[in-house]
Amino acid sequence: MRKKSLFWLSAFSFLFLLSCGQVKEVSGGDTSRRDSIVKASPKDVILEKEISDALEYLSSDELQGRETGTDGIEKAAQFIESVFEEHDLKPFFGTYRDSFEVKGRTGYNLVGMVEGTDPVLKNEFIIVGAHYDHVGRQKPVGGDDIANGANDNASGTTAVLELAKYFSARAPKRSVLFTLFSAEEMGLVGAKELAKELKSEGLDLYTMFNIEMIGVPMTGKEYKAYITGYDISNMAEKLNEYSGQPVLGFLPEAKQYSLFQRSDNYPFFQEFNVPAQTISTFDFTNYKYYHHVDDEFEKMDVTHMKDLIEAILPGLVGMANTPGKEIKLN
Repeated sequence: MRKKSLFWLSAFSFLFLLSCGQVKEVSGGDTSRRDSIVKASPKDVILEKEISDALEYLSSDELQGRETGTDGIEKAAQFIESVFEEHDLKPFFGTYRDSFEVKGRTGYNLVGMVEGTDPVLKNEFIIVGAHYDHVGRQKPVGGDDIANGANDNASGTTAVLELAKYFSARAPKRSVLFTLFSAEEMGLVGAKELAKELKSEGLDLYTMFNIEMIGVPMTGKEYKAYITGYDISNMAEKLNEYSGQPVLGFLPEAKQYSLFQRSDNYPFFQEFNVPAQTISTFDFTNYKYYHHVDDEFEKMDVTHMKDLIEAILPGLVGMANTPGKEIKLN
């Protein structure tokens, strides 16, 4: 894998100063969507149709289950890149792609950056991530052998893209990396590779916020999603404080099944020793199609996804703008 450095930060800082206060045009010169994001509240920005369209495409049969190293996941990667480009996210490396090898295949993590506006805090980074790969083809059921992975994890990928759109038009004080990982289903390989690379390049990582399987709501809970590693840091407490409501909570099964160690947050915790956690609404009782060919778009609750993305936005905005690093390991 071709290694990169952070030498470009000074150049991007110069370009940012030149463009400060200006709204860039999206592809084709149409600024109407971007202007609406700048002026609107989260409830007006996060559009159910855009969530639905992205989720439906990412979990379509055309993508053949998004297994790492296949033509299907390549189409997913191109779609993600098109969203990054349209909304003016900067490639963190030379391009949005960062490649790695796994079991004779090439995988690509996709990394887009919204550079922070504060001259000091922009050197501190937050990662908002999700894995965009799935398991490809599985045992046929009713003649269908494509494990579309709508909940796992087209739902999380879609949420990251919506958050990227929001922050691209409202850059916070800290810099944010919107990162989609490949080869999660092969042992968190993409996240491990990227975490090691960013650590070797001296990235000042504040937190890592990962999104996994949010396509169906939980029931009977006072919070909207649970966070893995609940007791490891005060992330849930602080994000709830910033949001003004109990958005994130504790799910006993998450601890019982060691979910903190089983998603793409964990390599960043290991490498950086900072708060790095995953949120999810899959609670082992509300969805029975994990790694199953029936994990389909039609079973997703898009209205719930919209509500959850809106709910976590104020917490992420607070995390990205506080003068000090308030989120800490316990």
